[in-house]
Amino acid sequence: MAHTYNIWTIGCQMNEADTRHLSSQLEAMGYNSQTEAESADLVVLNTCVVRQQAEDKAINRLHVLKRAKEERPGMTIALMGCMVGMREAPALKKKFPFVDVFMPPSETAPLIDYLSERGLYNADRSFDTREKALREAIQDEEFALPSALRGQSVTANVPVVLGCSHACTFCIIPYRRGAERSKRPEDVLREVRTLADQGVREVMLLGQIIDRYGMDFEDGTDLAGLLTRVAAIPELQRVRFLTSHPNWMTDRLIKTVADTEKICPQIEIPVQAGHDVVLERMRRGYTVDDYRRVVDRIRTHIPDAAIHTDIIVGFCGETDEQFMGTYRLAEEMQWEKVHIAKYSVRPKTIATRTMEDDVPADEKERRRRMLDDLQTSILEKKNAAYLGRLEEVLVENKHKGKWRGRTRHNKLVFFEDTRDCTGQLVPVQITSTAPYSMVGEVCVETPCLVC
Repeated sequence: MAHTYNIWTIGCQMNEADTRHLSSQLEAMGYNSQTEAESADLVVLNTCVVRQQAEDKAINRLHVLKRAKEERPGMTIALMGCMVGMREAPALKKKFPFVDVFMPPSETAPLIDYLSERGLYNADRSFDTREKALREAIQDEEFALPSALRGQSVTANVPVVLGCSHACTFCIIPYRRGAERSKRPEDVLREVRTLADQGVREVMLLGQIIDRYGMDFEDGTDLAGLLTRVAAIPELQRVRFLTSHPNWMTDRLIKTVADTEKICPQIEIPVQAGHDVVLERMRRGYTVDDYRRVVDRIRTHIPDAAIHTDIIVGFCGETDEQFMGTYRLAEEMQWEKVHIAKYSVRPKTIATRTMEDDVPADEKERRRRMLDDLQTSILEKKNAAYLGRLEEVLVENKHKGKWRGRTRHNKLVFFEDTRDCTGQLVPVQITSTAPYSMVGEVCVETPCLVC
């Protein structure tokens, strides 16, 4: 009987990509996916610690699995991701002795080693040595989509920059994902081509500061060049990338997005705060006016650019007036999407060591709601302008009886059609709008790629 696995994933797109890779490797070793964690032979928790809430969810899940393992001692439990980080495994082993394997972010080898050494793979695969198991699982089938995603994955996340060396005072990522390092372009292209061969039509290239891609090489490799090469893959319809940083958004990169049709005009460029004092305390490395100038450059070359941003409210020492600077900047920028987070104390960060978390929880929530309400009103007006427009929608899947997809500007659109539209570019006329999604009808008079 084949072994079964279950992977629980929380957090960012990096974690989603890591889960996909690990699933492919496990299936190459003969494992089958199991939806019920408590009855699986192998359970992996792929964790996030950017916010305390995410870490708490992982810890609660571990306690549930501890009880399951007491009933089924043969179960293997593995902990993966930012909770493990680059050097947290020894302390975690003392705290959770029932966990068998600890894996840093994006590093699956510890688990593959563990399973191979103990013969915990499908005997039909004829793995006669650990080295052969690793070779077949990791090299030959690393980019094969897991069985649950085959024929269903229209989009895929592809990490190209691992770790981060910038060390903003609030951020735990450098301590958990390590120093910044870029993947070689040939490795990125191999992965993207393999995904495209399996039906993926849109890829999102990922990096903590993706604009810095290639800066650790000495051959002139950069993100603009990589995006151009990825976009040249014939089977792909669209290419996206995130996350950018104001200090590293070059004119060459902006021009590449403007001039390359397959690269979507959507740019995620976090501001984090709209007041210079807070930005300096965060150690972001730019001023509010610097951020304005970057946005002006983007909109000059890409007038219809969909600019997304991240904002933290209630950072250490943030006064109400400083927060209102962020609020006024949101009114001015008219972003297409804003990810709003309440500041959360994270161990070992500069802010935790040197600053006081002095904004009360209810005040953080008030500021979050104010920004959220403002952004909802902005999007309500922005999306209303789409009424009656014809939009090209890349269809991802079906949701509650309707097809679900996104425009080049990352607008979520729902429509009905009796055909199988998965992975197709469909012309849709928008018939109704809301702040976070739109509904439309297939335009039968316009040629499309469905038929």
